[in-house]
Amino acid sequence: MSEANAGDPVSSRMRGPGAARRGMSELEAMVTAEGHPGSGPGADNGSFIEPGQAAEVVPARARSLAGDAWRDLRRSPIFWIAGFLVVLLVTMAVVPRLFSSINPRACDLSQSLEPPSAAHWFGTNLQGCDVYSRTIYGARASIAVGICSTLLAGLIAVLIGMSGGYFGGKLDAVLSRVLDIVLGIPLLLAAIVFGRSVAAETDLGIWPVVLVLGVLGWTTAARVIRSSVIAAKQQDYVQAARMLGAGNSRILLRHILPNALAPMIVVLTIALGAFIATEATLSFLGAGLKPPTISWGIDISDAQARFQDAPWALLFPAAFLALTVLAFIMLGDAVREAFDPRLR
Repeated sequence: MSEANAGDPVSSRMRGPGAARRGMSELEAMVTAEGHPGSGPGADNGSFIEPGQAAEVVPARARSLAGDAWRDLRRSPIFWIAGFLVVLLVTMAVVPRLFSSINPRACDLSQSLEPPSAAHWFGTNLQGCDVYSRTIYGARASIAVGICSTLLAGLIAVLIGMSGGYFGGKLDAVLSRVLDIVLGIPLLLAAIVFGRSVAAETDLGIWPVVLVLGVLGWTTAARVIRSSVIAAKQQDYVQAARMLGAGNSRILLRHILPNALAPMIVVLTIALGAFIATEATLSFLGAGLKPPTISWGIDISDAQARFQDAPWALLFPAAFLALTVLAFIMLGDAVREAFDPRLR
């Protein structure tokens, strides 16, 4: 064997264990003598490993699905635009006095149907009420209905979707049939029938609308979370937790639920915008919120008969309604693209 192969580890292993150790020692000495970029503290400023110094290997930092999703969201202009609009609209609903100091119920018939001016930015309606102030205060009822309905629908979806997906068997079959039955009920028609029957009995504010939207609007989220639970319960970490003696409740709450929430949150964020639009439709048809509650749907319904004479009384509440629904749908789409690796 030639002398050129004396330092080759492969040739050294062919000549015996002792030669292999000597070849590896020579190779390590060459690496440490020449020096190479390190991964320790000195590598941040472009320094090199000193001769004779062992290279420090820093393990790569693990990234979670939420971390990857947040990194993608930060780069999405749609997310920032939708997030800004959602924060602005929610602030408007919570603290409307920051945006308007005019009492929305202070009306003057002498100022009926006045066009937009410096005194009334959006003009006045038939009763002489300030349209701008009513538009600002109308966000409270509409967004409150959307958020409360989404929370109720999400709670029902978690209970039914997780129970059916985790336990399976007859329970899953029964819950699936219940889901199909509810899915077959037209949401708008059922809301109109239920809303008018409840409104004939007593005035409960936003809660009849919240109840009907939440009870009938959970089906899509339940399907999504059921599929996520079925996929998650087959994972190794769930099997390991079960072998260690963890009960069903602990496995569901500590291991499966956190991994199944992401797709459900995406679905419910989009559904929130649909709930707001449905509430406005019900109020427009007289089956939703009732006066003296201020709602965009009520104002649109009152202004439709005089659209040719005073279009501003209808256009401004309708524009804010459309902007709110669009903001929540855009936010849901941005979150969905971030959490779904197939859409990246």
